[in-house]
Amino acid sequence: MATVSGGTDLRGRSAPDRRAWLALALLQAGALATVLVAAPFPLFDLERHAVPKELALHLAGAGAAALCLAQARRLSLSLADALLALFLLLTALSALFATNHWLAVRSLGITVSGVLVFWAARALRQAGLARHLLLTLAAGVVIAAVTALLQAYGVESSLFAERRAPGGAFGNRNFMAHFVALGLPVLLLATLESRRRREAWLPVAGAAILGAALVLSRSRAAWLGAIAAFSILAVEGLWFGYLWRDAISRRRVLMFSLALGVGGVLALVVPNTLEWRSDSPYLDSLKDVANYKEGSGAGRLVQYANTLRMTADHPLFGVGPGNWAVAYPRYTTPGDPAFDPNDFIPTNPWPSSDWVASLAERGSLATLALLGVAGALVIGAWRRWRMAPETTEGTESLTLILIVAIVAVVGSFDAVLLLPAPTFFVWAAVGLLARAPRRPVLELELGRHRAGRLVAAVVAAGVVFSARNASQLGSMMAYGERGRVADMERAAAIDPGNYRIRMLLGYAWRNRGRCDRARPHAEQARRLFPDHPAPKQLLAACRRR
Repeated sequence: MATVSGGTDLRGRSAPDRRAWLALALLQAGALATVLVAAPFPLFDLERHAVPKELALHLAGAGAAALCLAQARRLSLSLADALLALFLLLTALSALFATNHWLAVRSLGITVSGVLVFWAARALRQAGLARHLLLTLAAGVVIAAVTALLQAYGVESSLFAERRAPGGAFGNRNFMAHFVALGLPVLLLATLESRRRREAWLPVAGAAILGAALVLSRSRAAWLGAIAAFSILAVEGLWFGYLWRDAISRRRVLMFSLALGVGGVLALVVPNTLEWRSDSPYLDSLKDVANYKEGSGAGRLVQYANTLRMTADHPLFGVGPGNWAVAYPRYTTPGDPAFDPNDFIPTNPWPSSDWVASLAERGSLATLALLGVAGALVIGAWRRWRMAPETTEGTESLTLILIVAIVAVVGSFDAVLLLPAPTFFVWAAVGLLARAPRRPVLELELGRHRAGRLVAAVVAAGVVFSARNASQLGSMMAYGERGRVADMERAAAIDPGNYRIRMLLGYAWRNRGRCDRARPHAEQARRLFPDHPAPKQLLAACRRR
């Protein structure tokens, strides 16, 4: 993509200019904000963690991309870039046909901003600033694990969610664990590429923290992702590769692995405040890693089968980004644990798999384009690793392969690229680690006016997506904690597409005997989720009155 540079340094290399440094600062701030920010509104459950992180993703992605484009005069598109652009186009077309456009715009925004982060990170790599952002990403992963450990060992905060401890600043132990698993390769890279021995001890200490957080999370998807990454590392990096033959690399890999294991063991033996219902919770989770005959494993298979029927009915463009929950009630089957007809929000916001979600929501064409992006990046990285394993470029290429492997595994069992923090991390890391091909698929010359139009489009997209999240945050603030109907009405006016608030308002007015006030909210809720039972039941109850 675009190159951000200024003059040249004493060695004749392109030197980053002020815009590059500003773009770097924005992405660094976004990397930390998507980990830490949350809102203290317990009623809104996961939304109070997701919405502020989405806002940080949009601001950082659009801002950094606009800065990178501002002075660009040429765009060089690789095969991965072209497939990404196709993926965005198909996702946008899918959003046009969605039933619930509030959800579609929100989900589309996460995807668009993630790709903008990728392209901005690529530009910063060409400007020579990759190391700065990679170290920030590594620090963000360690901070995420620290927040989880703080919660596990008794620290209380209004930003933590008690029901899904130890989720730390993520509000959910599985989301935290997925993020931490994704960060393992970047932390390993920081260990291998440390210039001095004493510098390597910092990421090694971080590995111990990550190991403890992963064990305490009991997240089987994260465990499987970490196992997949270390299996590839053992075969490709140590057995066939260079890392075992080089004494320094071998020692550092062993140090990192040992620290990860020590952290996990300490987590098992040091008493914590987590309240598991089992006497041997970690052993139970380990035994059930591959259990698909009962429990959540069996439930996932039922959900996947039902969702694939949804895909068969909407093969080209899906049901729309973020609209899986809107359509799923039409495809649920008796005994489906993913659907609770007695809850006014009967499903999760997304299915338990990125890849199933992509097929159902965006269609087969968009999913093939996304898989093509992953394939192009991995094949290119594997070639670079095999050609020059002793170089920094080779080690970075191996790191990219490990990250994509973790995304593939964890995304098979839960949401990853549907959420803001892992979306930011994955696209930023991959953008920094991927190398532009020597022969681009397409090169576009940009005049000042064309570059200006691109910058305006990026800024406009950032404004639209950020405004959506700002309205959601404003609605949460207006709703408050007292449950007053006047506050609820104000919240619904700020965020008209909020199904939860519409239903709570409908119930509140019905309980006051004011079906004339309850009915409009129930009707709006039914328009947002036409197949959810609760709005229909509320309207029927009001008609009986």
